[in-house]
Order: sequence, then C-alpha cells, then structure tokens
Amino acid sequence: MITLQDIRVWDNVDYARFQNEIIPLNQPAIIRSVVSDWPTVVAAKKSPEAAVDYLKPFDTNAVIPALVGTPDIKGRFFYSEDLTDINFQRAEVTLTIGLERLLAIRDSQKPHAIALQAIQLSQVLPGYKALHPQPLLDTSAEPTMWVGNQATVAPHYDIHDNLACVVAGRRKFTLFPPEQINNLYPGPTLSAPAGVPVSMVDMKDPDFKRYPKYKDALQAGFEGTLEPGDVVFIPALWWHGVESLDTFNILVNYWWGGSHQGSLSPNDSLLHSMLSIANLDKTKREAWRHFFNYYVFKTTDNPSEHLPPKLKDVVTELSPEQEIKVRNFLAEKLK
Repeated sequence: MITLQDIRVWDNVDYARFQNEIIPLNQPAIIRSVVSDWPTVVAAKKSPEAAVDYLKPFDTNAVIPALVGTPDIKGRFFYSEDLTDINFQRAEVTLTIGLERLLAIRDSQKPHAIALQAIQLSQVLPGYKALHPQPLLDTSAEPTMWVGNQATVAPHYDIHDNLACVVAGRRKFTLFPPEQINNLYPGPTLSAPAGVPVSMVDMKDPDFKRYPKYKDALQAGFEGTLEPGDVVFIPALWWHGVESLDTFNILVNYWWGGSHQGSLSPNDSLLHSMLSIANLDKTKREAWRHFFNYYVFKTTDNPSEHLPPKLKDVVTELSPEQEIKVRNFLAEKLK
C-alpha cells in the first residue's frame, strides 16, 4: 500500500502566526492543542457521558439534521448501489435526543451509523460560542458542530477554507490537493450525500483495478490523526476524507472565505458552466477556455488594464445597483 505524506504539524500557534504563516501556504496543517482548554474538550476527555451532560443544558431543542445508516453500510455514508440516491436515511431530531441515542448504542457490536450534521451552534446551543473562543480566527467566524459514532466520509471538497476542531474522539483526515480531482473519480452531483460530489473510491479498501488512477492521488495525498483539542486547517477545494475512529465523536468547524460577492458561489458557476459548456464540441470548448482564462482566471493580461480606472462594469468592479441588475439578469436566464 502506498504511504501518504504526513500533514505538517505545528505547535504553539497563535492568531498572528496562523494568519501570516500558515494560511498563505495554502497547504493543510495540523495544529496541536489549540482548543484543549475548551470546556467540552475537557469534559469529553473524562467520558462521552460527561461531554453530553455539559452540552444538554445549552440545547434549545431546535430540530437538527441527522443521517442514519443501517449496520451493513459499516459507517460509510455514500451513494446507493445504482448511484441515483444515498445509502442512508435523513431524519430530524433534537441534539439532546441524538446525543442520548449515540450513548445508548456505544457498546453495540453492529450499531447503526448516526451523524448529527451541520449543527448551527448560534441557534441550537446559544452561549456555547462565548465559552469556546477560537483563538486563530476573527470572532465573526461562526462555529458548526458535527456529532456521530464511527463513520467514514468519502473525500469531498468545500468551497471555503475550513478550520476543523476535534472535540471528542479521534479523527483521521486524508487530504488531496484540488488538481487530483481526475484521480479521485468523483461521483454524480445530484445524488451526492452532502451536496457536492464525493470520491467513488473506498478509502479503507480501494479497488485499484476499477480506479487505477487513485494510486496517483495517493502519491500526492496527505494524512494525519487528530486527538481532542487538535485542529486541522483545510484550504478551500482540497479534497478531504474523514474517518471517525471512536464510538463517540464531536467536531466543531469554521468556514470562511471562498466566495467574493455575497452569496454568489463559485460552485454555482461551475454547475452553470457544466450545463452550458461541457457538452459543446471540443473546438468550441477550447474557444471558451480562452475567454475564461482571460476574464475569470486572468492567466494572461489584466482584462481591465486598458479601461478607465473609474469605470463600473463586470470587468472592473460593479456598483451595488449594477450587481442587482446582473443578478436579476442571470436569474431570469435560469428560468
């Protein structure tokens, strides 16, 4: 089996060092013991029950998303066999009910896979953020919590930079740079388990006959295991697979950056381009490549350098009124 590179480990990192030394590298980084003094981490190191007892008083009983898989999926949340659906069920529960259920099945030999997903802490656990400050980011960064038992999330990407903090249980991260997309065999988009395509390759048991280029991805890949209190920085668009190694796991993460204009998402632009350009003949796709390189990726000249500096336009900078018009134009075209 191919040995992956170790994710670089950093110690004694403060806000300035993270912002000025780590983020500019645009490489994954494990930072030890950043949140070891968080009350939930301290409680979780005593026992899962202690962590649950700490969290329950914060709970507003707001409904949160839950994923539930039968024992036969072995914790691998994935596509259905025919790739048209998912291999688990979606449900809604309160955090307290979800936590208690996870504790109840901890000792089961063949447990259901349970994942409490994308818990918005400002709504579900108000007061939690104030007691769990994130020293590496601005206070405007909002935390999201993920809770579950032993499970595997296939390599996928986020459009934002991501700082993931391990609160309870150990987690193994496997990361691949964006350019490895061709070697990761992304699955379909519309039936993706979490909204973006995930790698078709089973990280724990890769089928190299079916997915031979995955060996090349592994050559470029990184891995590392985090203990409670550790954090990992995952740059935007880096593919990351996650294995929750213990029977009770909590992770809190922060997303930031990744999009420039409000709610406009590069991923939405990608989907639009796939619909409008991907099925053109090769000569037309190549012609459009020049336009994208010029206007979007700016791989040659600055497309606005020959225009008046104060001109307001898509090529330069839109005024608020122009941005509304462009958004409305695009919305009308998509009807």
